[in-house]
Amino acid sequence: MNQRRSYQIGTGLFILLGFAALAYLATQTTSVANFQQGPSYTVKAEFTNIGQLKLRAPVKIAGVRIGSVKAIDLDQQKLQAKVQISIDNRYNELPDDSAAAIFTSGLLGDQYVAIQPGGSPDLLKDGDEFVRVATTVMKPDKTGRAVGTALDPGPALDALKTGKAYNGDASVVGTLYIADYEPITDSSSQTIGAYFVGYKK
Repeated sequence: MNQRRSYQIGTGLFILLGFAALAYLATQTTSVANFQQGPSYTVKAEFTNIGQLKLRAPVKIAGVRIGSVKAIDLDQQKLQAKVQISIDNRYNELPDDSAAAIFTSGLLGDQYVAIQPGGSPDLLKDGDEFVRVATTVMKPDKTGRAVGTALDPGPALDALKTGKAYNGDASVVGTLYIADYEPITDSSSQTIGAYFVGYKK
């Protein structure tokens, strides 16, 4: 009897330790993890697919949390996800050509918003929008995707500035492409970004 009782107690303790470990992992790998955010400003981004991104999900630069997801909605005209990002005022020197993308981390596969700083001298301010959120084009040195890079000067850029689509030759990060650009416009018909499809010429 004593041996059986010891076995039951040991099994119970093992189960309790398992639940405790799961609870710890949940707090460390999800948006439940503690993050003390003071006064903040809000910027916006649009994505074609946000997967399982949730409210209060982390927003990070170089793995360091700088804010959280404030709101998620659907643009019913573009049928794209609109994400409002709250960034702590301590991090108020982000270039306005910075890019946002969604990544997955943690054992539970939680998603977060990663920001890659751009190189513009102008800084993001409250209410601004990330206009370039992802690209499959690689940097010239092949060290990664050319996220956050500016569109090369030329006929494609000229067409987009006037709200028109463009199809033809275009320089993309210094390489000649056969390209198709479609403008992304806001509610006042101002061009705020572009969809791109192309292949090297």
